[in-house]
Amino acid sequence: MKEHFIDLLEYNSHFNQLLIESYLENKDSFNEKMISLINHILNAQQIWNSRIIIGPSFGVWQINPDEKLLEINQSNFKNSIKILNERNLDEIIVYKNSKGDDFQNSIQGILFHFINHSTYHRGQLAMLMKQAGLEPINTDYIFYKRN
Repeated sequence: MKEHFIDLLEYNSHFNQLLIESYLENKDSFNEKMISLINHILNAQQIWNSRIIIGPSFGVWQINPDEKLLEINQSNFKNSIKILNERNLDEIIVYKNSKGDDFQNSIQGILFHFINHSTYHRGQLAMLMKQAGLEPINTDYIFYKRN
């Protein structure tokens, strides 16, 4: 199962990187909503990682400096891989959500959630990119596996 999550994390990181690179190359065509979604994808993974490893976390909708986006994506990937290598997927994590409510979920559930969450928002970004006259990135998992 860990190998499967490594594959999904690599997929997630890969398409986050392509999306960030597209943004950095076409900044004038990206509106505030698009920039907010890119940052939100990165922030969410960082927040979930920090809930597992008990560390400082980003704000859900904070806007990060453009020059830090690729670094944040890489750091998120490394921290997620570290979690996979050092923790049990069935381990239950107790945490507070952004509203301060208490919850608990397994590491496996958390990993699946933020990967799926990223995919959802990349789909939104594809639609917004097309509306802005940009070529959206095909981020389907099967296309990733074909390359």
